[in-house]
Amino acid sequence: MPLVEVTCAPGVAESKLRELGALLPHLVSKAVECPEEPYDGALRPGDVEIRFRRLGPLDRSALDVVIEVRSKWFESRAANRQERVDGLHAAISAATGLRDFGIYLSLPSAAWSQGD
Repeated sequence: MPLVEVTCAPGVAESKLRELGALLPHLVSKAVECPEEPYDGALRPGDVEIRFRRLGPLDRSALDVVIEVRSKWFESRAANRQERVDGLHAAISAATGLRDFGIYLSLPSAAWSQGD
């Protein structure tokens, strides 16, 4: 279950962020799928959580958008994490036209619990 945080500069259009929000669940799920957590293409509530925030007056960023993806560590995920994040970057760029953005993929040791 990936957690995604998108930080964006004030000048990024809301329409572009809405487009990104619609695409990220599928693209992130594809990027982090692994034998331990396969992606069947049918996302359910809680599968991908996305939060957006605008840069504040004291924040500093050279990029228009920074996407942070946190997903549970599995050896199969960690083995090729750079390829995964590079592929996700290419997929987002192709789908949205965004150019000035970065992605940080973190694979912490974690657990998740969710009610019905």
